[in-house]
Amino acid sequence: MAKTKTVHVCSECGGKSPRWQGQCPHCQAWNTLIESIVEPEAPPVAKRFNALAGETGRLQTLADISPRESPRVPTGIDEFDRVLGGGLVPGGVVLIGGDPGIGKSTLLLQALSLLSGTLKALYVSGEESAEQVALRASRLQLDARSLQLLPEINLERILGTLRAERPDVAVIDSIQTVYSESLGSAPGSVAQVRECAAQLTRFAKQSGTTLILVGHVTKDGTLAGPRVLEHIVDTVLYFEGDTHSSFRLVRAFKNRFGAVNELGVFAMTDKGLKGVSNPSAIFLSQHGQQQVPGSCVLVTQEGTRPLLVEIQALVDTAHSPSPRRLSVGLEQNRLAMLLAVLHRHAGVVCFDQDVFVNAVGGVKIAEPAADLAVLLAIVSSLTNRPLPRELVVFGEVGLAGEIRPAPRGQERLKESAKLGFTVALVPKANAPKHEIPGMRVVAVDRIEEALERMRELALA
Repeated sequence: MAKTKTVHVCSECGGKSPRWQGQCPHCQAWNTLIESIVEPEAPPVAKRFNALAGETGRLQTLADISPRESPRVPTGIDEFDRVLGGGLVPGGVVLIGGDPGIGKSTLLLQALSLLSGTLKALYVSGEESAEQVALRASRLQLDARSLQLLPEINLERILGTLRAERPDVAVIDSIQTVYSESLGSAPGSVAQVRECAAQLTRFAKQSGTTLILVGHVTKDGTLAGPRVLEHIVDTVLYFEGDTHSSFRLVRAFKNRFGAVNELGVFAMTDKGLKGVSNPSAIFLSQHGQQQVPGSCVLVTQEGTRPLLVEIQALVDTAHSPSPRRLSVGLEQNRLAMLLAVLHRHAGVVCFDQDVFVNAVGGVKIAEPAADLAVLLAIVSSLTNRPLPRELVVFGEVGLAGEIRPAPRGQERLKESAKLGFTVALVPKANAPKHEIPGMRVVAVDRIEEALERMRELALA
């Protein structure tokens, strides 16, 4: 019996190496080489199909091209449409990932059930049987009588059904379970995921069918499989949030047809995922009538939507030689940098204190405009002096102690005023040119000035 030949494939760039190495020789990534079976050469049928796919292109200049806006197909779920950039695009390929049990299949089954009333929809289930999908639809009380279902994991059969039925929208749940007969490796391997995703994407572009691929994630929270999978598709969505909480967040990390970092907020109920019309309410804790120290309300911008999020800080005396710096929902390295700026430019000492920072509601904040709110929450906890209930804050803090402006400051202030906040501490460059009704804006230029204004507002 001939010995099986193996090759090590990089999960990041897809490069091949004859033996395992700690670092990929192609993209220099560490610990990404995975052993795979050497795949045979593609059969003639696949070669002819690949050749036909390249015959549609022709040389032309940009001046000869008449651009047109891609039509949108609303899914009927407002928060899902927001993340997609307004709806599904014909011929577009969407990749959605998230932890097991967070609600990916539930959300897509709800969307397809709504779309099947007016469009031809197909749900390809590779992880669940037809009976399991039917039980879920019945439990969610969905009207899925017009929804077509195909329990299959063979790529050639799936493509044959797609070409025969020509659906408007199709869901592949999930891409890691699909395999091609032209490859000898197991489903979920780098070669299988790359080939199956490429073939399905090619079909979507040629036929105009909108494809939604469900992807698994690794223990680090990134999409499993080769990095080329994210480059192939048009839109990449991630489910965020704690599985123990009833709230789910869907964020767009890539979108060729809309804005990135757009956020959709859902609540998990007994009838599936429901969109949250006022997401700021779930990110603000309820402390009754008494405001507690260490709490500051931040106005963050997620895509095109301003959100109000409560930042909580706890500063306590360290009981070890190395004080702890822990942040949840915020970048931990940035927290250490902000504490150094606070000490150097404002004289606030935290080197003998444990510092814990948390963004309420499980939301992850990546923008630097949260810096000022984090520092004010830390100082409030350290001095045991609460901030006013009606105060909102945003602004980036530089290493020199200056407070830099944040984008879309006017929209943040208007959203805060709409929710009943009356005082805003903002960078001087974000001070509005015209007065906002019901809102008093305090503009500051440096961190020491911001702390002085904070003390005045706390005493007022």
